[in-house]
Amino acid sequence: MRRWRLVLGGGEEADGTGRALTGRDAAMDRTLAALYGDGEDAGARPGPRSAGLGASAPGVARWLGDVRDCFPASVVQVMQRDAIDRLGLSALLAEPEMLEAVEADVHLAGTLISLGKAMPEESREAARAVVRKIVGELERRLAARTRATLTGALDRSARVRRPRHRDIDWNRTVRANLGNYLPEYRTVVPERLVGHGRASRAVRKDIVLCVDQSGSMAASVVYASVFAAVLASLRSLSTRLVVFDTSVVDLTDLLDDPVDVLFGTRLGGGTDINRALAYCQSRITRPAETVLVLVSDLHEGGIRGEMLKRVAAMRSAGVRFVTLLALSDEGAPAYDREHAAALAALGAPAFACTPDHFPEVMAAAVEKRPLPVPGE
Repeated sequence: MRRWRLVLGGGEEADGTGRALTGRDAAMDRTLAALYGDGEDAGARPGPRSAGLGASAPGVARWLGDVRDCFPASVVQVMQRDAIDRLGLSALLAEPEMLEAVEADVHLAGTLISLGKAMPEESREAARAVVRKIVGELERRLAARTRATLTGALDRSARVRRPRHRDIDWNRTVRANLGNYLPEYRTVVPERLVGHGRASRAVRKDIVLCVDQSGSMAASVVYASVFAAVLASLRSLSTRLVVFDTSVVDLTDLLDDPVDVLFGTRLGGGTDINRALAYCQSRITRPAETVLVLVSDLHEGGIRGEMLKRVAAMRSAGVRFVTLLALSDEGAPAYDREHAAALAALGAPAFACTPDHFPEVMAAAVEKRPLPVPGE
């Protein structure tokens, strides 16, 4: 009955529960009513849903603090996102005191980035500090695994058949020659040697991340920027980051700092995938050693036929083409199914990818083996 009372809120709808709320429950009820209620007292007759926080920045700051006191972090993040949609919190996040009260997560980073130059000057440094905190947490979570997975894939892709003695991989060599076992001598004749090339600082693979920065892709832009910075730190990779809507921006020069990358994006606007791919194609010099990752929901506003011809041309030249409908922790995204099917027919299957799964996808692309598509 307590839970039903919290669900129903105040007014006549809750009368049948016979439950009065006190203490922490009452605080939770007030916090929920401010966001999801009718903006009136708990005992008032319910009316149409409307904002209960008003336009007062201090009031919103107190509400954000109450939310964090009453609910776990996962619920706080959901309520913050709802507040942005329902209460116009985007405008209030431009206030420095707001930023100190908000639970930092990927969606908040997307909101702050989307505010961009509309944010008052005095709030920009506070916003950068919040985004830097979010990016730092993501890097700690994702960087080590990404570097280890990609380094291993690069080493395996450099395997040679005539290695120097010091470079022989004996375990793989024995497994490759088990058919040559001589029982009388109790030994394996190593007819074929398997090993790795000598360590080299030369770039072995070119990676191009082409990321849709339309409004629906906010979380993907945040994750892609972090991954681009991590990939750029690997000496054996040459990494390029290109973001696009109806225009194209190359952010490669900013990859030393993913926060600079994020504030170099412009979330929102239309989508011209063909133009973005044309730019990326013009920068590819070693197609057989290039992996191009398109992160987009494929809602193309440009020339569809030209986009598909461009993908086909890059595939024919040897480029490994990967299409991610989303790079986020969200569920299955909304996307253009016709375009996804057309890309799959060209050998570039389109699928959503979580950040934790991304290193394995990139490793498979680098090694030119089948992509580990979720659900297959």
